[in-house]
Amino acid sequence: MCGINGMISFQNEAINVKDLYAMNERMHHRGPDDDQVWVKQPVGFGFRRLAIIDTEGAIQPLKNEDGTLRLVCNGEIYNYRSLRLDLEAKGHQFATNGDAEVIVHLYEEYGSDFVKELRGMFAFLLWDDENEVLVAGRDAFGIKPLLYTRDGERMLFSSEASSLATVMESDVQVNHKSLSHYLTLQYVPGVETMATGINSLKPGHLMHVQRDGSVSIESYWQPCTQKETASYTSEQWKERIRTVMESSVSLHMQSDVPIGSFLSSGIDSTIITALMRELGPLHTFSVGFEGEQNECVVARKTAKMLGTHHHERIIGEEEFFQLAEEVIQKLDEPVADPSAVPLYALCEMASREVTVVLSGEGADELFAGYRIYQEPTALSKVDWLPGVMKRSVQKVLSHLPAFYGKNYLTRAMTPIEQRFVGNAKIFTDDKEIILNKRLFHHKIEDLLAPYYEQVTHLNPVRQMQYIDQNFWLPGDILAKADRMSMAHSLELRVPFLDKEVYDVAKTIPTELLVTKQTTKALLREAFADLVPDHVLHRPKLGFPVPLRDWLRRSRGEQCLERIYRAGVGDYVNLTYAKQLVEEHQASLADHSRKIWVLYVFAVWYEQNIGVRQSDVSVEQFV
Repeated sequence: MCGINGMISFQNEAINVKDLYAMNERMHHRGPDDDQVWVKQPVGFGFRRLAIIDTEGAIQPLKNEDGTLRLVCNGEIYNYRSLRLDLEAKGHQFATNGDAEVIVHLYEEYGSDFVKELRGMFAFLLWDDENEVLVAGRDAFGIKPLLYTRDGERMLFSSEASSLATVMESDVQVNHKSLSHYLTLQYVPGVETMATGINSLKPGHLMHVQRDGSVSIESYWQPCTQKETASYTSEQWKERIRTVMESSVSLHMQSDVPIGSFLSSGIDSTIITALMRELGPLHTFSVGFEGEQNECVVARKTAKMLGTHHHERIIGEEEFFQLAEEVIQKLDEPVADPSAVPLYALCEMASREVTVVLSGEGADELFAGYRIYQEPTALSKVDWLPGVMKRSVQKVLSHLPAFYGKNYLTRAMTPIEQRFVGNAKIFTDDKEIILNKRLFHHKIEDLLAPYYEQVTHLNPVRQMQYIDQNFWLPGDILAKADRMSMAHSLELRVPFLDKEVYDVAKTIPTELLVTKQTTKALLREAFADLVPDHVLHRPKLGFPVPLRDWLRRSRGEQCLERIYRAGVGDYVNLTYAKQLVEEHQASLADHSRKIWVLYVFAVWYEQNIGVRQSDVSVEQFV
């Protein structure tokens, strides 16, 4: 685990070594154990190391036997041992005992197709000196980040946008399209970031950059869009799930440094923890909030039953808002998921004891764990209606006053591609109101439409999973997991997000995963003997942050003041922001997530754009 930087010049200008060191220093937290820079015209690499495997060796950049290939890689290759044995049998000679070195030898053997052999989380930059091409790649699920930008006559790469901004010739500006989508989703989806000109390489993609400046990007893996075809009994499915998860957890526990597990009140982290505990002693870590929403109570009971060495941290309102400023800065771009704050605190606590943790991210997307996935079953009673009739009923409903069942009927009459954009849907009908009038309202449905077109042959649950796997998972879940853990020099691994686990999950009949009673049904049954009863059938809660109640007190006004002070009036309607806070505090509606989305953007803007208008007051917008 580490941070990587790189640049390639297209006009034979000398690589600026100082820029590489500056980029490295900007993300010291990603790799406090080593700082390396390598340059050979027209390319240069920077590397910050968090030593996990072969801690004394495996110094990057790595090279092949004759030095014609150079590599910097962030992440872990979990099947490196078996790959290494195959490569050594073919005559390849290794200089380290680390996992990433297999990449340079695989590239020698298979060219760019080598990436299909990797089982792990990674982002890498590889320079092929003989062919004068830079190859960049990112893992299948987007666990590790890779950002890039065209900066004059050079291209820059980094694990963090803030490192790119440190040396870019132009100032960071807000990407208006990204802002529009962010207001709906609470994160920035897809290739573009909140900073104009800085892009993210898509998960499961490779980029080739030639010395003359030509760039090509192609997909090497994507979530499956085929119908379920496998045929097994329920017991056989459970055995397959159990076997592949045991294998994945075992591989994810490879480490030369202390390793632990996050443990919440939910089933996903409990499965990971229980499987790890079977392999030996274990440190577990939990975080909760003061009051009723303290899931540490459940986690503590689980830890006691599993016999782990347990650590917990309770967060109060004051600490939450104190940490929020740091969290937004470390997120690198706005991700308005309130759970990022307790995750940041959790990672800080864990980093005192271990260097690596395993966590349960990805189980919901692969095994259908979100409650919204039960909606198609609930709406099936009227699913038989023809599309023309549905549109007519929908039009009539839009003109009727509220009544019991109206929301159900409205959603039932609305096509899935219009009603489901992912697990967060913040500003919708009022997005044109919250956006400054000079900004164009980009419809999120237009962004998702090509993805829905790829899965029209799948059932609604599979369609929803496909959207979440392409957007919600990399844009929110994995983005905050990477940023919050690396902020504390902690490597976070996610055993559910393994290609072999996915190969099992993608073929399980949907009716075995989602029922009227529960989600992840088959996953729960597969581990019924290992997961304590008080967790096994516990409904999914997410990370319950009591933001609604906090913002109904003075915190709401404080957030509003910060939004004003940041000077974001060119982007959002401050008068409407004030209205949202007032209605929330009067308990007329729950606008807590909308307020938080605006607050996170405002703080990010102030931190990164640098525009401050301290003389702006609330009274100006009354």
